[in-house]
Amino acid sequence: MGFVHFFVQHDRLRLDHAHSLATSPLLGHYRSRQLVSALLAIGLLSSLIPVPLHAQTAPYCQQSQAAIDQKETLRQVAATGNPDAQKRYASLIKQHGARLRACRRQAWTQNQAIWLRLYPCDIKSGALEAVLDRIVDRGYTQVNVEVFYNGKVLLPANDNPTPWTSVLAGSRADKTDLLADIIRKGRYRGLKIYAWLFGMNFGASYVRRPDKQQTLARNGLGQTSLTANTIAGLSVELGSVNPDEAFVDPYSLQARQDYLQMVQAIAKRQPDGVLFDYVRYPRGYGAASVASKIQDLWVYGDASQQTLLQRALNYRGMELIRRFLGQGFISGNDLRDLNLLYPNEREPLWQGLNPSRLTASLPLARRVSLLQSDLWQLSVAHASQGVLDFVNAAIAPVQRRGIPAGVVFFSDGNLSVGQSGFDSRLQPWDRFPSSLEWHPMAYATCGSPNCITAQIQRVLQAAPRGTQVKPVLAGIWQQSVSNRPPLEVQMQALQRMAPQIHSVSHFAYSWQEPGSDRDRKYCQP
Repeated sequence: MGFVHFFVQHDRLRLDHAHSLATSPLLGHYRSRQLVSALLAIGLLSSLIPVPLHAQTAPYCQQSQAAIDQKETLRQVAATGNPDAQKRYASLIKQHGARLRACRRQAWTQNQAIWLRLYPCDIKSGALEAVLDRIVDRGYTQVNVEVFYNGKVLLPANDNPTPWTSVLAGSRADKTDLLADIIRKGRYRGLKIYAWLFGMNFGASYVRRPDKQQTLARNGLGQTSLTANTIAGLSVELGSVNPDEAFVDPYSLQARQDYLQMVQAIAKRQPDGVLFDYVRYPRGYGAASVASKIQDLWVYGDASQQTLLQRALNYRGMELIRRFLGQGFISGNDLRDLNLLYPNEREPLWQGLNPSRLTASLPLARRVSLLQSDLWQLSVAHASQGVLDFVNAAIAPVQRRGIPAGVVFFSDGNLSVGQSGFDSRLQPWDRFPSSLEWHPMAYATCGSPNCITAQIQRVLQAAPRGTQVKPVLAGIWQQSVSNRPPLEVQMQALQRMAPQIHSVSHFAYSWQEPGSDRDRKYCQP
């Protein structure tokens, strides 16, 4: 080990000198051949010293600092067009990929993913390479690339068949296919590249279009997610909220058609998988975080209301559903009205109703109470079914291409609250197809990993046998953030609790590399 330590330290001294040359403000005064000559003078390009596999001692399959410096310096020199540097850089990429694969085969997490957002600045020469190299250096084997978020889509500006704006719009790179580029360059480094899409959150720019406003999800208080006091999801920018959230009615045919068109365009790029996030309704603040009455449910969009009425099995049932939606309750007078309106029908009927409970001997008040309870259960089931239908429609074009699909969800998004209340997100993840990858977001904050592992344990207990459960942890290596312990503490707790899990992801690259993310976000492309 003494020899290896000396070997790496000696190499790092040379790399520090090379890196200072490559990143100097005076670089602009050098021609590329002069920079290469300087690097040749210190022996970097003529005799690269490979770091032995057993010198890679950092935990979680992370590259040694010497190996990281060596590759970054070579990347910068290769970017000048020097063929020798390009050849050696390519060779080092393959070496690092091989090391990572060998390490992961022996590690507890055989697959470790990170969540990444791209920006127009990533079209610059070498930008994607730098990001992907950092990801490999940190021991990750998969990148979940955000391809649809905040009303923007990661498709070329001149090849975007969707109603959403391209992420690259205005970047003067209309033909650049950043998604295809990162898939190709990621795979070259041995990485899997998954496409990560927002689901029912279509973005404010979409629903504000005059021809799309009818797609908005609405509650019985006359609110949309743009006007209700809702809690934004966790942002890639630490500590920020997302003002661009706007949820659609999952029963809207137009919304589904627009979304499928986008999914098909993304699937055509053949990512290694597609993950669907925001497959839920908004969550309100305080008391509004619990849905306890019909007006709390996001079922007042045109399509959702129409579909709910169609769940009636006769006219009496349809009329009672209509009155329940409009009034928020039904009364004895409503039942008397049904006798006059539809004398040829005996009882109101709808999907899931058990009419045998409504015997003729029941007092009127009891009949009203039972029917109102059944109408509430019908409405909740209807709202939840909208999420399931949206997911099943979204994954269809992905699965037809043989690409793995997954859902991202909150473990507490399907909770019942009290005697008749429900979490307002109404995210029925326990009914998602077990053929999908399940990515539960374990984002609880209690200052320890206990509440985090408890969320994952709840999912494991509910998951059908054979379901791939791949938890999502939020945090930063070696430091606590937002009352969350460091990632390694979370990882150790998860391994103790669920050693059978072999795939984990970390949210997010921007949290771990804030400098890189900031520079890429605000550069001039």
